[in-house]
Amino acid sequence: MSVEKSDFTIGVGPHSEPWPEDDRLDPELLAQGDKRNVVDRYRYWSVEAISKDLDKYRHSFHVAVENWDHDLNIGTVVRNANAFLAAGVHIIGRRRWNRRGAMVTDRYQHVTYHPEIDDMLSWAESNEMPLIGIDNLPGSVPLETVSLPKDCVLVFGQEGPGLSTVAQNACSIVCSISQYGSTRSINAGVASGIAMHSWIRQHAEIKETAVKEI
Repeated sequence: MSVEKSDFTIGVGPHSEPWPEDDRLDPELLAQGDKRNVVDRYRYWSVEAISKDLDKYRHSFHVAVENWDHDLNIGTVVRNANAFLAAGVHIIGRRRWNRRGAMVTDRYQHVTYHPEIDDMLSWAESNEMPLIGIDNLPGSVPLETVSLPKDCVLVFGQEGPGLSTVAQNACSIVCSISQYGSTRSINAGVASGIAMHSWIRQHAEIKETAVKEI
């Protein structure tokens, strides 16, 4: 059975003239077309305008991830944070990370860098944000059974070693993600998507329809 290749194209071409009078629109995108992976309502909008508009709707949870050895999963974590509209992303440790995996979604997110875990803990304390660790550690509680706080920081460890001891001790609870196969763990990128969606199911207003983007 052969499958024909779809002629579906991403985005839209140049906008017909005269162009709309709207400060949110990017003249370059209007002229050349908008092939970005954004929902239709943001077609031709500038990055700054999109980010500003998203600020009106961001959820109250934050995401933090430890980055001591240049973790390649951070790009996926950031992309997930954009998909689930996290209030902010906090990168602990090295500033350098795999932006390619974020698919430019970091441009629409508030990303904060903390050189040490203590810097992140000070921020969380001053903002009265409990830390919820996500790691399959001895004594962790199944995420599927936990009621997540509406205001919180979901914390993910470095790929491989997982949450540092300092991070574990700072978390009000550490949650595990139930697994049923032979692999010991899933990577931080996948885990972050599961954890953020768990928060969404408990606290977000669920849309009746979703926009399918490729």
